[in-house]
Amino acid sequence: MNATKFGKRLKEVIEHYSLSASAFAELINVQRSSISHVLSGRNKPSLDFITKLNTALPDVNLYWLLNGSGEMTLKPYSSVTEKSDKIFENGENKSKNKIPSKNMILNSAKSIARIVVFYNDGTFSDYTENENN
Repeated sequence: MNATKFGKRLKEVIEHYSLSASAFAELINVQRSSISHVLSGRNKPSLDFITKLNTALPDVNLYWLLNGSGEMTLKPYSSVTEKSDKIFENGENKSKNKIPSKNMILNSAKSIARIVVFYNDGTFSDYTENENN
């Protein structure tokens, strides 16, 4: 990762959210000097810095931030479902790619046995029916 280019992309993020460097430091809970050093390209960001940024601003695309690939912000889920709706407009079952509504779940004879939540950092949490009883 090029520290100077990273600093430029970080500056874009700060400007995108209309923040000062000081307010951004407060938002992600790091020292102002850390922001200054990263913005200038003097220091590369630590993993802790990146994790705090991702926690405070989860819609920032980390791939873009780290190496310039893709868009600055991640696309909202709604745009993904809109695309899947268009794919299935030709008469096929549209419900295959949609998240079930609350009413569909409540009126169903099925029950949820397991939920897996995947996080941006590659970790996940696994919740099974027995843990909640």
